[in-house]
Amino acid sequence: MSPSSKVNHDIWPKHPLSCREVNEEYSKEILRITGELLGLLSEGLGLDKKALATPFGDQEIELEMKINMYPPCPQPHLALGVEPHTDMSALTLLVPNEVPGLQVWKDGNWVAVDYLPNALFVHVGHQIEVLSNEKYKSVLHRSIVNKDRTRMSWAVFCAPPHEAVIGPLPELVNEENPAKYSTKTFAKYRYRKFNKLPQ
Repeated sequence: MSPSSKVNHDIWPKHPLSCREVNEEYSKEILRITGELLGLLSEGLGLDKKALATPFGDQEIELEMKINMYPPCPQPHLALGVEPHTDMSALTLLVPNEVPGLQVWKDGNWVAVDYLPNALFVHVGHQIEVLSNEKYKSVLHRSIVNKDRTRMSWAVFCAPPHEAVIGPLPELVNEENPAKYSTKTFAKYRYRKFNKLPQ
């Protein structure tokens, strides 16, 4: 979805005709919201509003959209829509339909996330966990299927450019709170995550 230099419109749907225009406008709004969220999260750490956005290259944040569809499953207890995971992005902004299925891990249990009309669900991803030196934790979540109804979700992953260097912010590291992660490019982080190598 963004930046435009990385978008390949040749693989986008040709119909409806408004698809490209609507997604470009949606991308602008997601970038705006992401900037606001990064500012608020930075202030929540007691830092300057730009602290979390600066390592990502400010306007070079990359947006990737993933549309998920989970058809009805006659035996939902035997299937899982998406296995438990955390997102490698900085933030994930999710719009679900009204069919429940998103669950988050909290206090040793899977907790269903209630549907809220006209709301975005925001997941803190691993890049924010690293930058905040674990003051913010990435959200362990999963999706389950429904017996009778199709569930859909539209997720936008907000991630740094591959060449961005990500590590704990120096302002959050000291003798009492040493760095919990090594500093590396996002490309190296992705490679290690995909290949199940220690970070």
